Amino acid sequence: MSIDITPQTAPSRRLIQSYGDQQFRLAGESMPGSILIFQDKVVPWTVDNAQGIAIDSLHAILAVADTVDIIIMGCGSEFVPPPKNLRSELKKHGLVLEWMDTGAACRTYNVLLVEERQVAAALIAVS
Repeated sequence: MSIDITPQTAPSRRLIQSYGDQQFRLAGESMPGSILIFQDKVVPWTVDNAQGIAIDSLHAILAVADTVDIIIMGCGSEFVPPPKNLRSELKKHGLVLEWMDTGAACRTYNVLLVEERQVAAALIAVS
């Protein structure tokens, strides 16, 4: 006998099923390249390395800052420190930054989504 342990979420919320090969799989759909994930949508993100992450690259998240509390930032295949002023700039918009490598970010995003937290993610695609 097997037991299905897939977490239950609202149909509009997209769990990350897999990542790698420069793409992400969400709710059965493949998304190439880096992405921004919101509770109800996924959009392409032009950033392809941690050095490219700046407050200007997050305008789509800032536009919905009133509906998001936490930003999960996946900085690539290996952890590197966040840009110096990014955390304080996001805090000005009422956002908490959780910075980690992309794999950890995918897992953390899923957990927070299932907990129905107000979360968005910015994920750099990895090989």
